[in-house]
Amino acid sequence: MKTYHAEVTRDGKFWFIRVPEIDRSTQALRYKDVPTMTIALIQVVTGLSQDEYDLRVEVRLPDAVRDHLGRAEALREEAARKQSEAAAEARAAVRELLAQGLSQREAGEVLGLSFQRVNQLVKTAT
Repeated sequence: MKTYHAEVTRDGKFWFIRVPEIDRSTQALRYKDVPTMTIALIQVVTGLSQDEYDLRVEVRLPDAVRDHLGRAEALREEAARKQSEAAAEARAAVRELLAQGLSQREAGEVLGLSFQRVNQLVKTAT
């Protein structure tokens, strides 16, 4: 089955849609209309119905937007690492208190954690 690609960019008030396989373009006022407009263009030019091909929509974002998205992803990865480190430190704190003879309930009260959270930390400590 043939695949057509809709290369989509923002152009002023409109979404500009280019389909390289048929070397034709169209536009849409709203992003949600991009597939409909692309399908209509392909049908007019090729005569194919929608079930006779696959459509891949590829939005080409401005460099500044891609830069922001890249930074956001890096920050999410850093946050995940920091969350993991924080959990490891919490486990270490719980282990220290338990080693000093505190019960899990007491350790939770001292650390401001629920008994259930202390229990989770103990179980993942191994």
